[in-house]
Amino acid sequence: MSLLDLRDLTVRRGGRLVLDGVSLTVAPGEFVGLLGPNGAGKTTLLRAALGLLAATGQSSLAALQVAARARAVAFLPQAREVAWPVSVEVLVGLGRLAHGTGLPEDRAAVDRAIARMGLEGLRARDAQGLSGGELARVLLARALAQETPLLLADEPGAGLDPGQQIRSMQVLAALAAEGRGVVASIHDLGLAARHCTRLVLLQGGRLVADGAPDQVLTDANLAQVFGIRAWRGVAEGGPVIQPLSVIG
Repeated sequence: MSLLDLRDLTVRRGGRLVLDGVSLTVAPGEFVGLLGPNGAGKTTLLRAALGLLAATGQSSLAALQVAARARAVAFLPQAREVAWPVSVEVLVGLGRLAHGTGLPEDRAAVDRAIARMGLEGLRARDAQGLSGGELARVLLARALAQETPLLLADEPGAGLDPGQQIRSMQVLAALAAEGRGVVASIHDLGLAARHCTRLVLLQGGRLVADGAPDQVLTDANLAQVFGIRAWRGVAEGGPVIQPLSVIG
């Protein structure tokens, strides 16, 4: 069973090839980290998979009707905007619109998402008055409240302090451990290596490597794709990778 199935997904913009024939599947229990330099195609891949960008090839999500898609996948975009003054609780509750029930289980899902992201103290705050890091956590909670089988997140750790970055990655890893699928674009190689079950490395819109973190984050791949050298180790039962220098 796969939660996401992409076949030869290709995106062109203004005649420029942005995503070049990417194929991958995501199964329940996987936390897939999308890696690659700026412009590699990570955001394009997520948005094309959702049917938000015109693409050729096939995406199992894009083929769904809008309502069915909203029940199948939650999406956390890079943009962090709140268009009107609402409380954190109301904003998180918008994640339940796809279900359209208004029943007690919706309230319970919102409560679970708020608790999972440690937002109890912010529940009544105006979302427009939050710091950037606080808003990032609230928007992730909104995606969690959808309680979909699959979650796609575009740079969920951006703008968070180190502690909140780790906590957010732990939340996503826990979702996968519970049997859901998670795909997230990530810039921090250390966080990706430590928390993801699988990494997909992109360069110039093409898939360069796909596999376990130690298979993808090799010296050769880091040199080819990022132009860097890195130090590796193990601490507290998990891998550690620290970029050290630029090659050349």
